[in-house]
Amino acid sequence: MAKTEIPPATVTADDRTRRPSEPAKRRRRAPRQTGATAGSGRMAALLVSPTMLVLSIVVLYPTLMALKESLYGPKGLDPKTGFISPTEPFVGLKNYADILGATGDRFWNAFGNTTFFTVVTVGLETMIGVAMALIMHKAFRGRALVRAGILIPWAVPTAISGLLWRWIFNSDGVANALIGHQVLWTTEGFHAKVAVIIAEVWKTSPFIGLLVLAGLQVIPKEVYEAARLDGAGPPRQFWHITLPLVKPALLVAMLFRCMDALRMFDLPYILIGPQKNSVETLSMLAQNEASNVRFGPASAYAVLLFLYVFLIALAFVRLLGADLVGAGDRSGKNIGHRWMSRSRRTEVTA
Repeated sequence: MAKTEIPPATVTADDRTRRPSEPAKRRRRAPRQTGATAGSGRMAALLVSPTMLVLSIVVLYPTLMALKESLYGPKGLDPKTGFISPTEPFVGLKNYADILGATGDRFWNAFGNTTFFTVVTVGLETMIGVAMALIMHKAFRGRALVRAGILIPWAVPTAISGLLWRWIFNSDGVANALIGHQVLWTTEGFHAKVAVIIAEVWKTSPFIGLLVLAGLQVIPKEVYEAARLDGAGPPRQFWHITLPLVKPALLVAMLFRCMDALRMFDLPYILIGPQKNSVETLSMLAQNEASNVRFGPASAYAVLLFLYVFLIALAFVRLLGADLVGAGDRSGKNIGHRWMSRSRRTEVTA
């Protein structure tokens, strides 16, 4: 039996000249990609520069000036002349040491009030806001009127809301008439905290409801139809479909509300009054120091509040950042595909 031999591949001169040219082509393409990337980067920087300029003027510069001012003390008597010194003395970190030290009881009280108001109000607003969103999302007659009624408290200015609730919590107001007891809501005590919480939750729950409603409106109806075919009731649909799919919008709403609640000032100031230990927040404490011409301690309070808000926001984004930037969209698609595949299997079985 004759064996056939395959001749070895021959390398021609054209192949030798063609193969080395391929890396050269790659090297020639690389500068074009780099140039396109650099052009995109310059365009992005150009588009972002107006925003960065505004942020530098309204955020960065005041923050740096407050940090500088916090290193100076209040004006006092000049021992050499016996008159008030025209300049503020440099005290370094003394303002921070006084605030955080043994003499900083007022700061820690305000810090506790701020944290308490943030945790309680944001928690209640989240539950009530989700319920509002579910109601506004339902299709029924008069839905537009219900939506307008729910969103009215959020549209009311905070100062007007504080005056309104001050009238309600008056000694002879509506609140005491409803509970049948005489409670001095606007004085010192835990009842003052309750008044602030009720007024804050009433005003800002529609904000969370509005953002959650936007998340509900992008959920495909086919997912709920597939869940109903699979035998899932309303509670199961809420926990396994609605809540996971609106989680990104809900987390963004909670982040905004946490940052806003940590800076609470006008509502307790108008509703209860200034210098009330029960409701005094860090913003109220900084304002009180500034109104008494103690700009150094006031700036120190403002810097500490800024750091507190920044750390809370950073922790929130670090812990839940994947859901905030769109991982919830991928999980939502997986949930939809899962329910749709279940419904198809159910139809085939039937």
